[in-house]
Amino acid sequence: MNDRNSSVRLPELFGSLVFNDRVMRERLPKETYKALRRTMELGKHLDPSVANVVANAMKDWAVEKGVTHFTHWFQPMTGITAEKHDSFISPEGDSSVIMEFSGKELVKGEPDASSFPSGGLRATFEARGYTAWDPSSYAFIKDGTLCIPTVFYSYGGEALDKKTPLLRSMEVINKQALRILRLFGNTDATRVTTTVGPEQEYFLVDKKLYEQREDLLLCGRTLFGNKPPKGQELEDHYFGVIKPRVAAFMKELNEELWKLGIFAKTEHNEVAPAQHELAPVFTNTNLATDHNQLTMEMMKKVADRHGLTCLLHEKPFDGVNGSGKHNNWSISTNTGINLLEPGDSPQENAQFLLFLTAVIKAVDEYQDLLRVSVASAGNDHRLGANEAPPAIVSMFLGDELTAILTSIEKGDDYSHKDQEDMKVGVHILPRFPKDNTDRNRTSPFAFTGNKFEFRMLGSELSISGPNVILNTIVAEELSQFADELEQAADFTAALQELIRRTITEHKRIIFNGNNYSDEWVEEAQRRGLLNLKTTVDALPSFIAEKNVKLFTKHKIFTVSELHSRYEILMDAYSKKLNIEALTMIDMARKQILPAVSSYLRDLTRSALDKKALAADLACDWETQTVRELSDCLSALHKSLGKLETHLHKAQRLSDVTQQGLYYKDTILRDMAAVREKADKAESLTAAEYWPFPSYTELLYHN
Repeated sequence: MNDRNSSVRLPELFGSLVFNDRVMRERLPKETYKALRRTMELGKHLDPSVANVVANAMKDWAVEKGVTHFTHWFQPMTGITAEKHDSFISPEGDSSVIMEFSGKELVKGEPDASSFPSGGLRATFEARGYTAWDPSSYAFIKDGTLCIPTVFYSYGGEALDKKTPLLRSMEVINKQALRILRLFGNTDATRVTTTVGPEQEYFLVDKKLYEQREDLLLCGRTLFGNKPPKGQELEDHYFGVIKPRVAAFMKELNEELWKLGIFAKTEHNEVAPAQHELAPVFTNTNLATDHNQLTMEMMKKVADRHGLTCLLHEKPFDGVNGSGKHNNWSISTNTGINLLEPGDSPQENAQFLLFLTAVIKAVDEYQDLLRVSVASAGNDHRLGANEAPPAIVSMFLGDELTAILTSIEKGDDYSHKDQEDMKVGVHILPRFPKDNTDRNRTSPFAFTGNKFEFRMLGSELSISGPNVILNTIVAEELSQFADELEQAADFTAALQELIRRTITEHKRIIFNGNNYSDEWVEEAQRRGLLNLKTTVDALPSFIAEKNVKLFTKHKIFTVSELHSRYEILMDAYSKKLNIEALTMIDMARKQILPAVSSYLRDLTRSALDKKALAADLACDWETQTVRELSDCLSALHKSLGKLETHLHKAQRLSDVTQQGLYYKDTILRDMAAVREKADKAESLTAAEYWPFPSYTELLYHN
């Protein structure tokens, strides 16, 4: 795109590959359009005759843009997206074809479900699985194919994907939030939607260097590597000038995302060298989830066209910051009211306080589920590493809002240093100051004015899981609040008491200090907060009795769906570590040991040659290095043997929980020992002998 006319073309470019509301208004008959909107907004059943009209219009629009195939685009439990392509062609006679696309093909598909993770929901020989159109997320064109966002479920109706539970959770929080709004006399709002803006961090490395690293190719992270002489300590990369090659990548990425209707807004260098971030404008949670999956896919494709590789692993390099994904979450009505934003009247502020305390109670009571929602083998390397929030879940509200809540709890008046005294009785509470506190980058769950920023997500994680949890736990608290307030004889008095009691019972989750400090770990333990340090520690919470009751009560998951997801997540943890361990063994035996041996041989010859020339010729450096490297190689060989022995044992374990525990407690320890010896060997080996690119090359040659 030419820079001079980009601003003129951008409105035309944006959403040009999306069958969005504008296109539907233009191409659909008026009654068909209205029927489709009712389905999108209210979840009403779509008549087959309407689906046929929509399908035909969608096909005509796509064909005009050169499209020949369509696919049901879905999000299985792999964490990435899946698609099976079918062409529009239909035979007509013996020698010609026509382009057809029916309402039946639009609404339902049948991909093979046997090879996707199901956690025991499906036997291998039971292949039948179905996709069903999600009309609340617009169809789009990607790589010349019409993509129709869908849910994915089994022959028995079990959810096999990440979208179905998300849609369920959005319906639940809509229902419970409307109950609360009606208590405050709001009859205008007919729908409440959670909105999300996921900030996406990532690394860019030179593609040629990437292809020389087996660990990056197979695992997405480096399993070996010494820290470069310069890391991130000068803090000169953060918000620094963007390199021309990276800027070109960002420019094309923006254009590709804008075509898909993705609200890419902000881009900048992140803290670590070669690390960057992209942030979109908020949109509803379902659409934001689809958009984030597309964003990650486009990042990789566009990077490849620029001779770069995009790394989305949570911790691709040891010793520098890993990559997260900040999930900015809020709740809004279809009349434009943000329910997490203080208002201008006592009633609006009372409503704000009720929704705020519902979130506080939810985070406190279900801190285990929030931890589970971000659990993965990769994210375990990042959480608590002085670059990301710890594995302890807590909330940041800021000093002023915390002081207001404390005053409400104690029944005191609240005074602000820059304002006249303000009464904190809920019925007479005046307007809250906005943006009245600094941000806390160390907090896992921070209030930032009119939203909460959930900062524990790893960069390659689908945001579906965390938002299913957020929607569900807040819906549960709103449900409890509504049950109590609907029965109250004096609504105002009951409301004040409910807010005061909730603050008193759940204030332990509020912490405005440094979450990175050792003191906070000790304080959190005194408060009784959970510290689920690893994925294996966290995952059992997913199927704990209280959480099973929560999910089944709101029909987010069935019992079998919950247990299947536990199996899938625990199995994925072990499989990832197994791949990493095998890769580590392969690289060490086939690359590192031979390379260091070659250097050791040449160095020994050099030392012997010097000694042969003159007995007193100094060769201390060569001799000492030969000894150190010889000891290092012996130790590395021994560590590899230990890892291989334990890996064979791990692979024979059939119980997923026991296997996960063994990988966590034994295999990770063995891998750390292998890496320690290999990294020491790298520090002693001449650069020209080392068999793959170093950290310095990877982080600074982009």
